[in-house]
This record gives sequence, structure tokens and C-alpha cells, in this order.
Amino acid sequence: MAEEYDLVILGAGTGGYVAAIRAAQHGLKVAVVEKEKLGGTCLHKGCIPSKALLRSAEVFATAKRADEFGVVTGDVTLNFKKVQERKEAIVEQLHRGVMHLMKKGKIDVFKGKGRILGPSIFSPTPGTISVERADGQENTMLIPQYVLIATGSTPRTLPGLVPDGEFVLTSDEALSLETLPSSMIIVGGGVIGIEWASMLNDFGVEVTVLEFGSQILPTEDADIAKEAAKILKKKGIHLITNAKVLPETLEKGQGVTIRAELNGEEQIFQADQLLLSVGRKPNVEDIGLENTDIVVENGAIAVNEFHQTKESHMYAIGDVIGGLQLAHVASHEGIVAVDHLAGKKPEPINYDTVAKCIYSHPEMASVGLTEIEAKERGFDVKIGTFPFKAIGKALVYGETDGMAKIIVDANNDDVLGVHMIGPHVTDMISEAALAKVLDAAHFEVARTIHPHPTLSEVIGEAALAVDGLAIHS
Repeated sequence: MAEEYDLVILGAGTGGYVAAIRAAQHGLKVAVVEKEKLGGTCLHKGCIPSKALLRSAEVFATAKRADEFGVVTGDVTLNFKKVQERKEAIVEQLHRGVMHLMKKGKIDVFKGKGRILGPSIFSPTPGTISVERADGQENTMLIPQYVLIATGSTPRTLPGLVPDGEFVLTSDEALSLETLPSSMIIVGGGVIGIEWASMLNDFGVEVTVLEFGSQILPTEDADIAKEAAKILKKKGIHLITNAKVLPETLEKGQGVTIRAELNGEEQIFQADQLLLSVGRKPNVEDIGLENTDIVVENGAIAVNEFHQTKESHMYAIGDVIGGLQLAHVASHEGIVAVDHLAGKKPEPINYDTVAKCIYSHPEMASVGLTEIEAKERGFDVKIGTFPFKAIGKALVYGETDGMAKIIVDANNDDVLGVHMIGPHVTDMISEAALAKVLDAAHFEVARTIHPHPTLSEVIGEAALAVDGLAIHS
């Protein structure tokens, strides 16, 4: 059986399903192929479930210090089964929402594994999609005018550290834990590793993070990473940098034991379980790329500014193209790609205006260049910083750790980057992202009247601090 479509999308994660909705809005006949559940990694194994767990961990940690707010609770205990049930309920509600959106847009959903075929009786050019049906029925052939690849990514592993779901985990397995361990080693101090370290620590787990680099969160501004390390250590998390993990030394039995090389000497680390958090790799294998002229560079599909591959009728978005592996980025890449193939002449994404968030406790958020990146690009910079401890709402809220930092071009006063660590900064970063989109100057941010008392005042004060004019410092 063969069916014709204007657009077939491989993968119905955040990028894929948003692209499908956009295409349906343009009046295109659309199909998506998904081997698992609509919503993909973000909904089922990433953004949503991990943030649900992080929220429960934050509530638990706050409840334990309720007396600071004059609230007497007695003994506070954790019901981790209910934590997981709440997470699953949130995921299921959102999953039903995505299914409804597919029906609303009259988007056909094929459950199974899709592969791109080369030229055949169906089409003189590559692009026919063969769907291996999950229900065991005969393969379905989809003949599209355009193809959009949105196959996402999977957790990376290290040679010799193979996840077994019991002692060695990736974030996929960790999300399904039925009980919490008493201790956890996390290999990798990037975004995912630090979010898990914060969550587990708030749940009462003893956490050790082994990071190969000289600082945790190596992609973040150095001042923010330094502040994060100080706060996380104060919370009791063991952060070990410049640690070269030696996979061949892994021992499993009564928990796990592994060695790491620190300054030329080996040190032993022990815990109940080990969580691998060393990034994610694009899913480019076994999807039929070999039947096309699509180019794969450094493990990711190469695309132009409109997300076209070397095959001009085939596009790719999201984690599978590398870059910023973020759900909101994949969604907007999908919109740009679909608008382009529909002839709508979209503006390419300026990735310097994309906000990035870390949902640890405290939260971190940023947009634009770090101080080091700005200087490497040849900018003469001015810096403004302001601490949350001088913000009235932070004191009221009971979260005074952290700061805001604004990096400015000294020649024209344009905002180059904004970096924050502290309470609810992931909800405030969009103001800074808008400033970037509008090429705002720091003094325009400072002139914006921030309501009092709010946490957002930290942004206005940091903008004033660029010129030494902060009011409450």
C-alpha cells in the first residue's frame, strides 16, 4: 500500500509534531512516523518528566525548611511512588494533548519505524518512506513531496560503561527509578548531570559529580559556573573537576566502584548507582540516509540556514542536526523549515537570541555570548552584575543565592549576553532574549521600569551596574 503526502515527518518529538501542525496550518497533507509515543524524548524521557521530578524535589527540600517561614510541619517524609505517579500523570495529560492536536490538524500518524528509500518504482528521487508498522502489518509506503527528519537523539555512553538499568544508568533509566538510592555517582557535570545532581540531593541522596573539564557546566559563563559550584557544594554535593573516569575499573555488586584519575593519581569512588551524563548523540543510523546524498558531519546531519539537507526536498531539525539540542529550538527549526518548503520566506534563526535554561536548584538561564565568547569574537566589553541577596523579593521568597550578569558591547552599548543564577531565572530570561532580538542597549533595559517587589528587578539593577549606577548595591 502506498499513500501520497505533501510532507512526511520522521519523528514526532517536540520538533516533529510542531512542524506537522505548522504544515497543516499551511493546508498541506501531512503524515508523521513515530516508533514510540507522540511527544518524543522531551515529553516522555526528558524535559517534562525530569522537571516534574525536579519540582517534587524542590517542594520536599522547601518543606524541610518550612520553619524558616514560620510554618510548623513536623516530620517531612517523601513518598517517591507518589512522586513518580504525579510525573506520569503530567506526561500522560500532555500526551493526550498532542494526540488531540494531531487529530485537530488532520495529521496522519503512523506508528512504526520509518526508513528513507532511494529512487524506486514509487519515485525517481530518494524520499519514499517505508514504515515498518509497530502492529506487525505489512510495511506502508509513504510518497511525499517533502521529507522532514526529526529523529532526535539518544544518551551518549562511554566505552566500557554500558548502561544495565541496575547499576549503570542513563537519564532514560533514571527517570523510571522505583526507589531512590542512598548514593549516586554522576559522570558528567554538564546541564543534565547538574540537574540530576540537584534533584537527587534535594531528595536526600548523597551525590558525587565527576566532571572531566576544569569547571562544571562548561558551556556556561565562567562566573555563573563558579557561583553554581559554590552553591551546590554548600548544599552538600561533591563536585570533582578535572576527573578522568577510568571505565575499565568499574566494579558492580554491592553498588558500584569506579576509579578516576585526578592530577595524575587514581582515586576510588563508591555509590549505590552510577548515572552516565555525557551528552546526547543524534539519531542518524538506520533511517536510510545511505540511500540519499544527505551529508553527515561530526555525527549530525548537515543543513543550511533553512534546515535543508543536500537533498533540497529533504529537511532536518532538532537534535539530529546537532547545535543547540533544546526542545524549543527544535520547535522553531521545524517552523522555519516548514515555512521555507511552503514558500513563505521565513527569517533564519539567530541562535545568539535563543534562551537556554538549567532547571537545577538554584536555576540558571542565559542568552547570547558568555564573557569569554564575546572577547574571543573581538568585542570590547563592559560588565554589570547584581546579587539576588540585595533584591527584596528574593529575601521574601527565601532564596537569596545567585546573581545576574550582563555583558555589553563597549562601543555601541548593545547587550551581548545575559546570564543568571537564582530563583525563577528560567521564567525571567525571556526579557533578556527579547532585548537580544531587538538589539537593545543595556540602558534601555535599565530604563524599563521593573515592578517592585519582584525578582526581575535583578535584571534592571544589573543593567544599571554596567555604568556603575546600580541603586541597591
